[in-house]
Amino acid sequence: MERLYKIKKGLDLKLKGEAQLQVESLGLSGVYALLPSDFHGVTPKMVVKEGEEVLVGSPIFVDKATEKIKFVSPVSGKVKAVVRGDRRKLLAILVEADKELKHVQHDVQGWAEWNAEQALELLLQSGLFAFMKQRPYDVVAMPTQMPKSIFVSTFSKMPLAADFSFVVKGKEDYFKAGVSLLAKLAKVHVGISPEQINTPILPLKDAEVSVFDGPNPSGNVGVHINHIDPINKDEVVWVMASEMVVKVGMLLATGKVDFTKVVALAGSEMAAPQYCEVIAGAPLKDVLAGQVSNEEHVRIINGNPLVGCKDTLAGYLSATVSEVCAIPEGDNVHEMLGWIAPRLKDFSTSRSYFSWLMGSNKEYDLDCRIKGGQRHMIMSGEYDKVFPMDIYAGYLVKAIITGDIDKQEQLGIYEVAPEDFAVAEFVDSSKLELQRIVREGLDILRKENS
Repeated sequence: MERLYKIKKGLDLKLKGEAQLQVESLGLSGVYALLPSDFHGVTPKMVVKEGEEVLVGSPIFVDKATEKIKFVSPVSGKVKAVVRGDRRKLLAILVEADKELKHVQHDVQGWAEWNAEQALELLLQSGLFAFMKQRPYDVVAMPTQMPKSIFVSTFSKMPLAADFSFVVKGKEDYFKAGVSLLAKLAKVHVGISPEQINTPILPLKDAEVSVFDGPNPSGNVGVHINHIDPINKDEVVWVMASEMVVKVGMLLATGKVDFTKVVALAGSEMAAPQYCEVIAGAPLKDVLAGQVSNEEHVRIINGNPLVGCKDTLAGYLSATVSEVCAIPEGDNVHEMLGWIAPRLKDFSTSRSYFSWLMGSNKEYDLDCRIKGGQRHMIMSGEYDKVFPMDIYAGYLVKAIITGDIDKQEQLGIYEVAPEDFAVAEFVDSSKLELQRIVREGLDILRKENS
């Protein structure tokens, strides 16, 4: 029997351009990229050179701290370029793809009888462990410190988020197998939405299933951890995206790692919002061909509008995102009357605009304007209205800004990730970059405790 958690705090934001439930397959592109920036907390060390031949699943770089965590190629072919930035920072590794992909083969026979050590070794060798994150710090997990539990969320309430129930259709058995392998490492908690109770992803015999009903961010694993198994100092919890759990199951079935993913192409600036089957690392100009022809006055987001990264058509699809969004930039908008206009098409949490009369199901075509500069931080409790964790979000942000590490620990910084503050950042009248502040705070705390 699934346990039900009713989440009352939060905010659902409906944006125009939700992806229609149809999939278009993208053929092979010429070049693919592996982006070290997708894997926060890692110091990359290259293990291949330009011109070398690689297979799907061949290591490209490893984590310098342990050299156990491998980051592998999404396609087979020749390493075309190693792109570096300031101070030789590794920005991207470009692989020129073969016309027919060849894979590294892994021995997965009898995996159902494996112990934790064997399961962990397979994840490390295949490169899938690189997609395992840990709390605290929200970084790539360390295989040397085993977790007390592993969390998987099968839904997201973020605006324009991909529908996992649609993405996993026909692959539910892979998802169940992936959960079973993770259960050999630690107790697995799977969070689902009420709409998923009667779907084929259930039952899960090797995991504890919990139902989270409520507004965004009820789909965040941080909320699930806070309600089910809160983190104390010196404890570690691992987190894996549901899409990557499916990849673990596919590895167990075939012995091969496959980086093909189904991503949502969403947003009001998409010509035809839908899903696209594509290999991670594909050029965005290929992914968005026929969808976004001109970048002028358009914000391309590698990921979700609230937590994704700004990108261009010259960029590459991140290995860790489930959607690519295109929304208006807003740099060409000139409003008559400015803030005093009734704004029937704009969204406000405080009912400052008359748009709230349109009802909660109204879809908005919001742009990227901040509409005001940074202001003093007013302790109005506005973060707490949309922050469903047992944490004083406003006081925690202030402790991070002032660098008070003891206060940060007392206020629960070990449990949070930047994405948990996405909704609070959206409603913040002070216009603070909360996710950046939390990210920097976590990085400083990790450095202090290392």
